[in-house]
Amino acid sequence: MTLFSNLRFRMQHTLARTAGVLLAGAIATGAALHAQKAAPMRIYFIDVEGGQSTLFVMPDHTSLLVDTGFPSNGGRDSQRIVDTAKKAGVSRIDYVLLTHYHLDHLGGVPELVAKIPVGTFIDHGDNRETVVPGTVRNYENYQAMLQSGKYKHIIVKPGDKLPIPGVDLTFLSAAGEVLDKPLPGAGQANATCSAPDNMPEGINTPDQAENAQSAGFEMNFGKLRILDLGDLTWDKERLLMCPANKIGHINLLIVSHHGSKPSSSPALIDGITPQVAIMDNGERKGGYVPVLDTIRTTLSKPDLWQLHYALEGGDQHNTGKAMIANPLSPEGEAAAKELAEGKPLPPPAPHANDAGNSITVEAYATGRFTVTNGRNGFAKTYQAK
Repeated sequence: MTLFSNLRFRMQHTLARTAGVLLAGAIATGAALHAQKAAPMRIYFIDVEGGQSTLFVMPDHTSLLVDTGFPSNGGRDSQRIVDTAKKAGVSRIDYVLLTHYHLDHLGGVPELVAKIPVGTFIDHGDNRETVVPGTVRNYENYQAMLQSGKYKHIIVKPGDKLPIPGVDLTFLSAAGEVLDKPLPGAGQANATCSAPDNMPEGINTPDQAENAQSAGFEMNFGKLRILDLGDLTWDKERLLMCPANKIGHINLLIVSHHGSKPSSSPALIDGITPQVAIMDNGERKGGYVPVLDTIRTTLSKPDLWQLHYALEGGDQHNTGKAMIANPLSPEGEAAAKELAEGKPLPPPAPHANDAGNSITVEAYATGRFTVTNGRNGFAKTYQAK
């Protein structure tokens, strides 16, 4: 072989090896991207006894925690969040969204950050409930924590996006304002808006001010559409839904305000035609009978899953017991018996040491999602419509 031929052979061999390495790398990268795309998002509805704390874990393990439950009770709620994060394989919370500044949503923050690292806090801006001392104190404590410089901080407004890989998350409400134009594919007239409103009393009272400021969002994960409006009130819901439905159809609804008045108007529930609804209620907090009935009787007939059996609702209004994560406590059983005998409802007794069963969702970008009751393992699989 001549010197020239030998050199040409070596060059061809080197190029072939390089091409092989590049091709193998491309195949590996493509396989990794396909695996990530095919991996599920998991959602954990943590029992914080009538507050809210919902952990979203994306396929790449980016984590979003919506609200932090109550303080005190021996650190009950923060520990339940940390235990859930560990179960999900999460060692830090990347984003914490505080929908508003009430104790059952913001209160667990100081205990949470003492137990697990947090990257970024998200909120709607200034506290608007300045005449309620407890809310003012919650907000001041939170601001002092932010000023430590340990955390990033984002203030959102309607229309803002949260840059989380793999999902399209749009804020629909914040600081008392709502989205001013429909989401893609929405904007149709909402027939329910023509019915009598029957708005509950109390929406404009001082202790409802922060509820109306709730930072609520719609999340698209492939074909699955999820809605969480925090404790957004009936009047703000109607701005999103009337006369045109700015949200469109929702597959998975996180029921506003724990199923309490004054939220979950017929204009919202009938307009978004939910396929599945999950309620963060407590035994004696949320699970308001008119909300239970509104969800059950809406035209789309969604499956309702509840974190607790609602004492007020009784068997007539609560969902099926297989889809309730926490049955009545012994105190609740005694109270239900007294109610059945026509006696007044006794004051609630603390039950900080209940089982704290959760509800989980495993969702795929194809639109398939499975809801599982942590108490009994009962599960049901849906395909996003």
